[in-house]
Amino acid sequence: MRAQSPARARARRTLVTAVAAAGAAALLLGGCAQDPETDPKAGPSSAGGKGQTTLTVGVFGAFGLQEAGLYDEYMAQNPGIRIEQTSIERNENYYPQLLTHLGTGSGLADIQAVEVNNIAEITATQADKLVDLGKASGVDKAAYLPWKWAQGTAPAAKGGATVGLGTDIGPQGICYRKDLFEAAGLPSDREAVGALWAGDWNKYLETGKAYKAKAGDGKAFVDSASGVMAAVTGSSAQRFYDEQGKVVYKTNPAVRGAFDLAASFATEGLSAKLQQFTPGWDQGFANGAFATVSCPAWMLGYIQDKAGPSGKDKWDVAQAPKPSNWGGSFLVVPKAGKHAEEAAKLAAWLTAPEQQAKLFEKRGSFPSASAAYKLPAVSGAKHEYFGGAPIGEIFSKAAQGVPVAPVGPKDLVISQNLADIGMLQVDQKGRSPQEGWEAAVKAIDNALDQ
Repeated sequence: MRAQSPARARARRTLVTAVAAAGAAALLLGGCAQDPETDPKAGPSSAGGKGQTTLTVGVFGAFGLQEAGLYDEYMAQNPGIRIEQTSIERNENYYPQLLTHLGTGSGLADIQAVEVNNIAEITATQADKLVDLGKASGVDKAAYLPWKWAQGTAPAAKGGATVGLGTDIGPQGICYRKDLFEAAGLPSDREAVGALWAGDWNKYLETGKAYKAKAGDGKAFVDSASGVMAAVTGSSAQRFYDEQGKVVYKTNPAVRGAFDLAASFATEGLSAKLQQFTPGWDQGFANGAFATVSCPAWMLGYIQDKAGPSGKDKWDVAQAPKPSNWGGSFLVVPKAGKHAEEAAKLAAWLTAPEQQAKLFEKRGSFPSASAAYKLPAVSGAKHEYFGGAPIGEIFSKAAQGVPVAPVGPKDLVISQNLADIGMLQVDQKGRSPQEGWEAAVKAIDNALDQ
C-alpha cells in the first residue's frame, strides 16, 4: 500500500504546526451551498453545467477523498453531479468557521468534514442543524464499528440522530526498532514482541525495564511519557466524561491510572523526554533515540518519512497491550444546504466500506467501516517498510477491540492539558507525578470554567 503522507499524518492531530495556506482566513469553508437557479449571488463555483447539480465539500488539510480519486469516480457514475472541494489547511482555523456558519445557517458546504476531537460538540450542540445520515439511502449501521457510529450520534436528549458518518480512524499498535530489541536481548519477531505485553499496559512498562537493564542508561524505551498516557487512556471504556455528559476525569481511576503509569516511564528513566510533533521527535525516529512508540495506523507513513531509507526493515509494528484509538474524522450534511438529499447520498457513498477500502489503499487512512476489513485491499495489506507487516490484520484487530467510550465536547482541552501541562512537568522538568497531576488539574479546571 502507499504510505500516508506526513501532511495527512499531522492533520490527524489538532496540534499541527503546518503553515496555513496563504489567504486561508479569507476562505469560506467550502463555498456556500446555494442553488444558482434561485440565488442570483451564487458564483460560478456553485453552478454546474446544464442539468447538473453541484455539491460542495468543505474539509481541512489533505483529507484524502479528492486525492484518492473518489470524487471523480462518483461523478463518472453520476453524470448529473459535479463535486467541488475547498480545504483549509489547519483544523484550528477550519472548525471555528464551521461553528460560525452553522450558527448563521449560511456559508456552508453541502458536506462538511469534522475532526474526531470536535464531533462530541457537534452532536451535542449542532445536531438539529444537520441531516440524520443514519436514515440516508445506502447507509448500513451494521457495516460500521459500534464505537465510531456512537461518536457520530447525538445524545438521546438531543434526538439521538446519527449526524456524522465516520471516514477514517486511528487504531493503535506499538511500533518498535527490531535492531534495538535484539541488542537488548529481547525478541524482535512481531508476534513474540506483542506477547511480551499482551493484555496489560503494566507489562509494557516491565518490558521497558527489561530493555533498560540490558541496553543501559541513556537508552530510552519510549519516545515520551505523554504518548504512553494517550494510548493507555484511549483503551479505557470511560475517560473524561460519563454517559450523562458529566466531566469525571478527576475521579475516574482509569485516567489517573493512565497518568501514573505513564509517569513511571519518566521516573524509571525509560523516556526519551521528547515532545511529539517537534523537530527533535522527528529526528529521533532516524537516530534510534527510542525503541518503541505508540502508533496509530496513520503514523506508519510519518515514521517512514522521518526515519528515511535507513530505517527500512529496522522498524516493525506489533499489537498494542490493549486496543486503543488516536484520530479519525466524520462527514456531516447541513440542513441549510440546497441539495441536502443529494449531499446525503454522496456522504453515504464516500463512507461506504468499498470507498473506505480504496482510501486506505491509496492514502493510508484506516477504515471506520468494519465491513471493509474483509475486502482484499484491507485484509491483505502489508507494509514493506515495516518488514512486510500485515498491517490490515494488525489494525483491523485493534479497531474492533476499541471500547465504546463517551466522548465529551472538551475532550481535547482535557487531554492536551494532561499531556502538555501535567505530563511534561514530570517527563522534562523532573517534577513528581503528583505535582504534574495537580498542575494539569488546575489548568483544565481553569479552561473549563471559561
